[in-house]
Amino acid sequence: MRIETDRLLLRPWQRADHEAWAAINADPEVRRYYWPSIQSRSESDAVIVACEQAVDEQGFGFVAVERQADHALIGGIGFSWTDEEIPGGRQVEIGWIFGQQYWGQGYAFEAATACLAWAPGRLPALQVIGYTSEINTPSRRLMEKLGMRRDPAELFDDITVPEGNPLRPHCCIGWNSSPTELR
Repeated sequence: MRIETDRLLLRPWQRADHEAWAAINADPEVRRYYWPSIQSRSESDAVIVACEQAVDEQGFGFVAVERQADHALIGGIGFSWTDEEIPGGRQVEIGWIFGQQYWGQGYAFEAATACLAWAPGRLPALQVIGYTSEINTPSRRLMEKLGMRRDPAELFDDITVPEGNPLRPHCCIGWNSSPTELR
C-alpha cells in the first residue's frame, strides 16, 4: 500500500521509522483516547511488525505517514479488520494516529481522504467504518469531515476497556452508506 498526496507519502514501514513511531506512542497526550494508553518501545515495534504482516497477507493495512518536505515520520494510517464485537460484525475500519506536533495542519484529513480514495476495488468490504471512544471528539470530528456518518444505534462498549473507564463507550461511524460505492 503506497499512496502519495501533495504533502504526504503513505508507505510501508521502514526500520528508520521505529524510533519516531515509538515516540508518538509514548506520548500520553497522543494516546489519551487509546486503551491501554502509552506503549513501550517493544509494544510499538510489535505494532509495526503486525502492520507489515497485514499488508503482506491482505494487500492493505496500517502504513507509515511521511511528510514529503523533510521525510519526517509524522504518524500512521490505514485499514484493518475490526473485532467481531463491533456492531454489524467484522468489518474494515480506517484508523490513524499522528504525532502531537503535526496536529492541526490538515495532515490527518489529507491522509484519510487519500486512503478512502484508494479503497474502492481494493478492499474486501463494501463499507469502511471508523470507531472510537465516545469522548474522542477530535477523531469523531475528522470522521464527520470525511463524510462518515454516525448511527446512534451503533453505540457499543469496547470490552477490552475496563468497566467504568470513560474510554469504554464507543461509537461506529460509516463511510459510503451505499454498499456499491466500494466496489
